[in-house]
Amino acid sequence: MQVTRTSPVVQLDGRAFRRSLNKTGRYVRKPMDDAESLALMEEHGVGYSSTGLVARMRANGNLWQEGVKLAKAYGYCWGVERAVQMAYEARKQYPNSKLHVTNEIIHNPAVNQRLKEMEVNIIEDVGKGKDFSGIKGEDVVILPAFGASWQEMKMLSDKGVQIVDTTCPWVAKVWSAVDNQARKQHTSIIHGKYSHEETIATASFATTYLIVRDIPETQYVVDYILNGGDREEFLAKFSNAMSEGFDPDRDLLRIGLANQTTMLRDETLTIGKMLEKTMMQKYGPAELKDHYMVLDTICDATQERQDAVTELVQKQSDPAERVDFMLVVGGFNSSNTSHLQEIPEMAGVPSFWVNSAACVDVEHNKITHKLAHGELVETQPWLRDGPITVGVTSGASTPDRAVEEVLDKLFRIKDPSFSGIAQLSMEAALTPPSRPEH
Repeated sequence: MQVTRTSPVVQLDGRAFRRSLNKTGRYVRKPMDDAESLALMEEHGVGYSSTGLVARMRANGNLWQEGVKLAKAYGYCWGVERAVQMAYEARKQYPNSKLHVTNEIIHNPAVNQRLKEMEVNIIEDVGKGKDFSGIKGEDVVILPAFGASWQEMKMLSDKGVQIVDTTCPWVAKVWSAVDNQARKQHTSIIHGKYSHEETIATASFATTYLIVRDIPETQYVVDYILNGGDREEFLAKFSNAMSEGFDPDRDLLRIGLANQTTMLRDETLTIGKMLEKTMMQKYGPAELKDHYMVLDTICDATQERQDAVTELVQKQSDPAERVDFMLVVGGFNSSNTSHLQEIPEMAGVPSFWVNSAACVDVEHNKITHKLAHGELVETQPWLRDGPITVGVTSGASTPDRAVEEVLDKLFRIKDPSFSGIAQLSMEAALTPPSRPEH
């Protein structure tokens, strides 16, 4: 069955555009593995811990004595570590240039503050759009781990700046997926949050797109595909989450799935099955491939962290394996951290999400923490008397030192005489973890 669009569509060749940046001579997209920059990250506490408590736990099967269990996969993913490293390397490589980053480099306040202290200007959208007027041709501009829209990239390239692109390769893989969908005139159904920087960037590489946040929104879409509905209601519901000129009666005939890499893996898989089943029901198995496209764009790091938390909280029936509560450390505006918090909440395991050690009041045994869906609450008293077992994880944008600082306060509540953990005696790890090839 042939489906023809009834309105002209502007087609962006995303891969050709990104290749054109490479040819400018003013575009860097790979780290240099500079030893001095890595050592400075260690000193600033924005890299992997090689001597602190987290390093000790890694060396001891992710355990500390009998009371703390670190998730098997936690904290900095290689894409985030790579982005921070490239920002540090850029500061060293261009010592006399003005450096800008087009948003927070990652969703971690301590890391972003360190960059500000290194005179890296963070251009944030405070509700009125980003102001790029202060960027000059001789400046260096860093693209964050979430990526940037192609419109921003083109504008910066036209200014003649040096671009340091720290976009996570997993995010770029999603861009390739929506580019493939656009080439075959499929609308990209993006599982994500329409205001998230990564989803904004991904959507810019799609010709036609619709962003769904969750399963209920997807159900609304599949019902419309199968049964039709109120077009104006549809357009109002997704007014902030669709491409310009989107027409549900025209643009849902051929669809493909993409995702914001930090969304819950199982939810993305469920949404994919819903869309596939819908298109099969509407067009039949023989024509399914003409109406539905899917590529594997689920980030391994996101999946591994979610699976590791699931493993910790699924052992509650075993007294030797159960945890009294989960401690989740990560930025309050971090999407992937919110999903790590969501897993124990859904499993009925108490969980406390903090963005830094400042959330823990040692003197009053009080913790200020966030729930997965946004509510900020206080719990007092936090820690009960007697032995406890704590499960620990952290978001993909959270350096090890942030976890260590939170645990330090937990230990001081349990033992007022606690004076710190002796550092592990080993050389600072100057070689970053191995990275997948993309």
